[in-house]
Amino acid sequence: MFKALVVSELDGSVTSEVKQLEESDLPEGDLTIRVENSTLNYKDGMVVKGIGKLVKTYPHVPGVDMAGRVVESQNPAFRAGDGVLVTGFRVGEAFWGGYTQLARVNSNFALKLPDGLSSRDAMAIGTAGLSAMLALMALEEHGLRHSDDEVLVTGAAGGVGSIAVTILHGLGYKVVASTGRPQEAEYLRDLGATSILDRSELSEPSQRPLESERWSGCIDAVGGVTLARVISQLKRNASVAAVGLAGGGRFDASVMPFLLRGVNLLGIDSVMAPLDRRETAWARLRDEVPKKLLDEMTREVELEEIPKLADDILAGKVRGRLVVRLS
Repeated sequence: MFKALVVSELDGSVTSEVKQLEESDLPEGDLTIRVENSTLNYKDGMVVKGIGKLVKTYPHVPGVDMAGRVVESQNPAFRAGDGVLVTGFRVGEAFWGGYTQLARVNSNFALKLPDGLSSRDAMAIGTAGLSAMLALMALEEHGLRHSDDEVLVTGAAGGVGSIAVTILHGLGYKVVASTGRPQEAEYLRDLGATSILDRSELSEPSQRPLESERWSGCIDAVGGVTLARVISQLKRNASVAAVGLAGGGRFDASVMPFLLRGVNLLGIDSVMAPLDRRETAWARLRDEVPKKLLDEMTREVELEEIPKLADDILAGKVRGRLVVRLS
């Protein structure tokens, strides 16, 4: 027997509770994992609360991230006892996820834990950190270089934003952190932000297609009006990497910044990113996210707390990262 958070649906109403399951309850897959840690992302909150119709079949086990040890493998690339992590590939949505002490997945979804990275720290980074690193890599590939110019991070107090601020600061960038929570200013400065921008400065539509050039790059976790405003403020040939939609899935922007300044809008897909790119990103995350700062932005929680915390993350009340203890 093992425990898992199970989401059920009855007459259109979605509920969740921690239950005891048997190994025979697990779905098909060629890799069985003793899960040690998972995490809570915005998408997890949506699944737990039944928002967005991400789950088609119930009962369901959420959790888009997991890390632990291999129990059994039909893939010779993995052996019993190997440390592994799983993020994306619609795990936790189309497939059972990591809110369980025992999981079974397709081995093509898994990576071996990078040397020197524990399952706890891998989940402190999680999909949020992977998204932040993939965004940075895309910005670098489109010309982001160290300079005295400012790089903006929106939604900076959240999971993606916290890790983005940390990484950019560690690489020597001048980081401006945008947040709607002024009480988090000291926290963001501790992570490396050189200045704080109130969210309200980007949350209202602009009447001008081109605003003053300001940002040499941006990692945007908000979307909506904020993304449109950022595009209008990018410096010539600069880029914004879009990684989230907490502020809305649609935005109304002018083509003028693209035509007159040559700016770039880069979409970041951490869900289906190829394994070789993931491996590169995880190696950099291990090396470029200081353990001390990772600990400062991370809080450990129990599986039973997830339903309440799902409400909090959807309401934008969660700071940094939440690691779910399962072992």
